[in-house]
Amino acid sequence: MEVILLERVAKLGQMGEVVRVRDGYARNFLLKRNKALRATADNRAKFDGMKAELEARNLQAKGEATKVAEKIDGRNVVVLRQASETGQLFGSVTVRDIIASFEADGVAISRSQVMLDAPIKTIGKHNIAIAVHPEVEVAVSVTVARSADEAERIKRGEDISSRQEDQDAAAEALAAAGEFFDPEARRDDEPQEEAASDK
Repeated sequence: MEVILLERVAKLGQMGEVVRVRDGYARNFLLKRNKALRATADNRAKFDGMKAELEARNLQAKGEATKVAEKIDGRNVVVLRQASETGQLFGSVTVRDIIASFEADGVAISRSQVMLDAPIKTIGKHNIAIAVHPEVEVAVSVTVARSADEAERIKRGEDISSRQEDQDAAAEALAAAGEFFDPEARRDDEPQEEAASDK
């Protein structure tokens, strides 16, 4: 089906362009959300009459989106989740979680604006894009951690895949086991015991 775009649509075209798309995509997305009109002779004339109004509305929306983009550009939000020692989440971080984190910071964004291809399933800092307007896109980061302290360590750039406390505990356990099972320590003790029993 051929449609006339009423606004810029990513990977499809600019406002006013006539593009050919699949019928289902046109009916269920573009036409339903008033992003396009069917490319008929009547609609082409209708579009020519409303083009100036659409451009003015688009310019105003773009200006408002730029203000929101300035507020969130480069922002880092923290999402706390339970995870295994290897950093795999018990569940995942989805678009809904990211929106909730931004709402907690006082910024309202919609699901369609968050460009997340797949849910986040590991601990760490993840960069995502947010399209506040079809022509305005910003980059933000989402820090996924088990605790607020761990989130701060991730923000500083620390490698949390192997925790220092675990390494220290393992080193202490090895040292204690080495003293307990050290064969040379027993050999030194045995001759002294024999010498004491001879006297």
